[in-house]
Amino acid sequence: MTQWPGGHRYGATLSFDFDAEEVWIGENPANAAAPGVLSQGAYGPKVGLPLILRLLARRGIAASFYICGKDALRHPDAVRAIIDAGHEVAHHGHSHTSPTALTAQQERDELEAGLEALRALGAEVVGYRSPSWEFSARTLDLLVEAGFAYSSNLLDDLVPYRHPAHDIMEVPISWILDDAPHFWFANDTWEKTIRSPGEVLDVWLPEIDGIAGLGGHVMVTTHPMLSGRPSRLQMLDTVIGHLQDTGAWIATTREVAAHARANGPLALDLDAWTGPAGGAGPEARG
Repeated sequence: MTQWPGGHRYGATLSFDFDAEEVWIGENPANAAAPGVLSQGAYGPKVGLPLILRLLARRGIAASFYICGKDALRHPDAVRAIIDAGHEVAHHGHSHTSPTALTAQQERDELEAGLEALRALGAEVVGYRSPSWEFSARTLDLLVEAGFAYSSNLLDDLVPYRHPAHDIMEVPISWILDDAPHFWFANDTWEKTIRSPGEVLDVWLPEIDGIAGLGGHVMVTTHPMLSGRPSRLQMLDTVIGHLQDTGAWIATTREVAAHARANGPLALDLDAWTGPAGGAGPEARG
């Protein structure tokens, strides 16, 4: 029996970390005076986002966009365009600074400022994704206190679950289905190469099929400044088509978290996984 709505065999979300200029400033405040560096982030709202919104509209997909408060203040029209197109807007910090680098008061202030910036533009914010995909010892307490319904930060499962000590859902992510490890180029060191869309599809599609076979949830994470490039948009279109063709329930993170809360606990169908080339499947969880 399927655990996903409408008899779909697995769940999937298209998520976008809207890291515009703030990703560069949050990592290094000196970049505020570096227009060449900042232009890498500016490509996202200027060119990448409109192209992504067109693609999602053509495919009939609602996605989740995680936005820093300061980027929302810089690009209010971009945030409004996301909302007007029917997509979810969620919290991605105020500045692009890891909670682990903040004091207790600073982390609270960042959370409140980001919420204020997004809500001022009409967003109904119920989800949080840390700029660093990391928590401090206080983060979950602050999220519950602020009324968040879900977090999307941890890499420890292939289905959503409720945090044991907090009334908040976790919708897991993964580096393997994130575009940054494959496409991010750092011109300060020239040590990171740029992979081709074909190479990334060779990584992503088998992972998606593996999760589908287990009846899990696929979280694709991309960045408009990275995957908003023309060749990568074609790759993203291929991924969306594959999700649709293979029976995914494609929904926003907010919808996935709400479904898991109402119908959980969700579980992987370990018996359905036969392993590579018909070999033995993974051992059952303890």
